[in-house]
Amino acid sequence: MFSKSRINEPGPKQGEDVKKPEAAAAKPAMPKSPAPDFAAPASKPKPPASVLSSDLTVTGNLKTTGDIQIEGTVEGDIRAHLLTVGETAMIKGEVMADDVVVNGRIVGRVRGLKVRLTSTAKVEGDIIHKTIAIESGAHFEGSVQRADDPLANGSKPAASASAAPQTSAAVSQATAAAKGE
Repeated sequence: MFSKSRINEPGPKQGEDVKKPEAAAAKPAMPKSPAPDFAAPASKPKPPASVLSSDLTVTGNLKTTGDIQIEGTVEGDIRAHLLTVGETAMIKGEVMADDVVVNGRIVGRVRGLKVRLTSTAKVEGDIIHKTIAIESGAHFEGSVQRADDPLANGSKPAASASAAPQTSAAVSQATAAAKGE
């Protein structure tokens, strides 16, 4: 039913009678070419972004390798490939994503390879990024730090912060020892 029929093909011309059987013999080799087509679906198409609507409040952490669009409220940390924070969204927690687009409000640290604050964005917290874009009108309160891989060193700022008091304590002890105390 789905095979190619010769009904619509023009009749054979002189000298082609010998070539037609060769072409017909070559046609069974054609099914080998669809085999790579079957291998292609192994790389599945990218699913659409998960959307948290404006009337939804989530308490807890979110983690995905896909994309998330948030329009509601999230109290917890978020890890995603692409995070889009809608204008009505409110996030309290750390955000980590390859791409972060902020249209709404985030209270907490933002870590991303590409971070974009649009004109409606309101961010209270530190931003650690590889590239950043801040549109005119965006509200931002915190520090900005560039890093080659801001996602890989998630615990380094905390480690360096805890190392600083130890260093100052060691300096205090060394100073006290030098004074003979």
